[in-house]
Amino acid sequence: MEEEHIQEILEKLKSGELTEYYVTKLDFFQIRSVIVKRSDFRYFRGIAQRGGDIIYQYLENPRS
Repeated sequence: MEEEHIQEILEKLKSGELTEYYVTKLDFFQIRSVIVKRSDFRYFRGIAQRGGDIIYQYLENPRS
């Protein structure tokens, strides 16, 4: 997965175009490395799923 594609997905989450995005454990580290570089990092919530997959959501208020 390319960083440009990941940024597009994250922007769709931020704008509300997507309410959540499902990430397989194979793609987790790529996506996480892009998220942690963003200034709005604390607005993303990753919800762990059984088997190591993650569902990402964008929050209205940042995590503490």
